[in-house]
Amino acid sequence: MELPEPLLRVENLSKVFVVGLFTRRRIDAVKGVSFTIGRREIVSLVGESGSGKTTTAKIILRLEKPTSGRVLFEGRDVWRDLRSREDILWYRRSVQGVMQDPYGAFNPFYRVDRVFKQMFKLLPKDMDDEERWGLVEKALIEVGLNPRYVLGKYPHELSGGERQRVMIARALLVEPKLLIADEPVSMLDATLRSGILKLLMKLRDERGLSILFITHDMGLAYYVSDRILVMYRGELVEEGHPDELIESPRHPYTKRLISDIPLLYRKWSDI
Repeated sequence: MELPEPLLRVENLSKVFVVGLFTRRRIDAVKGVSFTIGRREIVSLVGESGSGKTTTAKIILRLEKPTSGRVLFEGRDVWRDLRSREDILWYRRSVQGVMQDPYGAFNPFYRVDRVFKQMFKLLPKDMDDEERWGLVEKALIEVGLNPRYVLGKYPHELSGGERQRVMIARALLVEPKLLIADEPVSMLDATLRSGILKLLMKLRDERGLSILFITHDMGLAYYVSDRILVMYRGELVEEGHPDELIESPRHPYTKRLISDIPLLYRKWSDI
């Protein structure tokens, strides 16, 4: 039986940065990376800072142009096939990102409702304001927030977990098919982390959302993932089902990441 086409396919992706005015030193941030993400699947990309995880995410989100390779979404090359404004808007609706620092996405001088107003341009033009704000309320409720409480607040009046849930609700507003979550819980304490991770799994199960979960923490990846990809110095060095990867790691870097998991569990058990 023929396997279904994955939602996202990354093929031999590379990104080279050239730095220095005179030395023109090359930095290979991403080197020949290939992987897929299926529908209704959470795939974790795990690696230390500087391993190329965020650069890969930015290329998928069309924020950073690749040096070589392809990113295919529903069979379309997102860097070569999407030329018109309509095509690019389609992709922005289909693929949304949630970044590490939710506070950085807010203007501290404006209330939270402004964050959602900025997304209205991606909604159908024939929608009126009542319909748009109805979608906002629905998204906030889905991530466990009270719209009446949140929308009138300034960013500093919300907790870190609330701000991150607001950013997830913002992404859900346009009903994306793929969510790129780049270290979405690294700035939260263990209790809030658990809530966000459960929310991501709920969105996969109930919305059919696919998620690329980017983290440096193998314990979090094991908890939330259907598959894990390990990235080291710009290369994809290992991948597999979480249980298989934990029980039979092959690469030395994967083994090093796994060695930290028991310590993580001990910390969680103290909560």
